[in-house]
Order: sequence, then C-alpha cells, then structure tokens
Amino acid sequence: MTIDEKATFLQQRLVPLLEKLPTETKAAWGKMTAQQMIEHFADSIRIASGKIAHSDVLTPSEQLERVRQFLESEKPFRENTMNPLMPEVPAPVRNPTKGDAVKELKEELAFFFAVFKKNSLQVTRNPIFGDLNFEQNVQLLYKHALHHLRQFSLPVEEKA
Repeated sequence: MTIDEKATFLQQRLVPLLEKLPTETKAAWGKMTAQQMIEHFADSIRIASGKIAHSDVLTPSEQLERVRQFLESEKPFRENTMNPLMPEVPAPVRNPTKGDAVKELKEELAFFFAVFKKNSLQVTRNPIFGDLNFEQNVQLLYKHALHHLRQFSLPVEEKA
C-alpha cells in the first residue's frame, strides 16, 4: 500500500470504522476502553502534527536505526506493545462520550493534514522514532491505527 493510500485510509476510512465501534466493545488485549484508545490515538496525531512537542527522543541513539527500520516496514506492532509515554493504568477519558472522542480525533486528523499541506517539508519529533517527515508520520499513524483496529477486532481490509 502506498503512502497516498495510507493517507486516504486515515482521512476517509478510519473515522467511519471508529464511529461504528460500540462503546462497550472489549479489547482483545490491553487495558484501554474503546474511548480511551480513540483519545490515545488523537494524542498520537497531535504529536505527528507538532501540536504536542517533544524535545527528547527516548530511544537510545544506538537503537534508533532499528526502530526506524521497523517504522518503514509493513510489520505490525505486536499486541501489548509497551509505550514508555503511557502510564501503567490508562488515563481517564477526557471527553463526555465516545462520539465526542471520535469528533476530536477527526479534528486532529484534519489539522495534521493541514499542517503538512501548508509546509510539505515540515518535520516533527516523535519521542520514540525521532524526527519524521510527512510520509514517515503517515506510515506511523497508519501502522498505529491498524494496531488499535485489530485490538478492538474491527475489520481492516488491507491491500497486499
């Protein structure tokens, strides 16, 4: 799948899938509820757009090349992948409803694409993967989205 196809997925297919996700759906793994996952994903979009800025890269420099190779690959995130930015207990929800969380995520996606449309050379710092351009951010967001769609057993039709 090309970066353009992944961007289209994020812009057109992700939100409708999440809108159909029943609020009470239990995750196949992990501790987050559906709404917590959606809010967590909105936060990852804020990092990609630069709205949440990180000055440090937490990955040791000698491991950065390896994690970036993983990012560029089509290998999925493993179930229960540890995120050093997340607490052991998921953060409480910040939106009154799952629908409000989806609306927030949709707005963050629109902002992300607007940022890079305005400046296609923009680079944002990801605390795990380092400095990423538009294509790398789309790759990460797509991979991250698929991870959470699988977590909540949502159908994902991937092209080979």
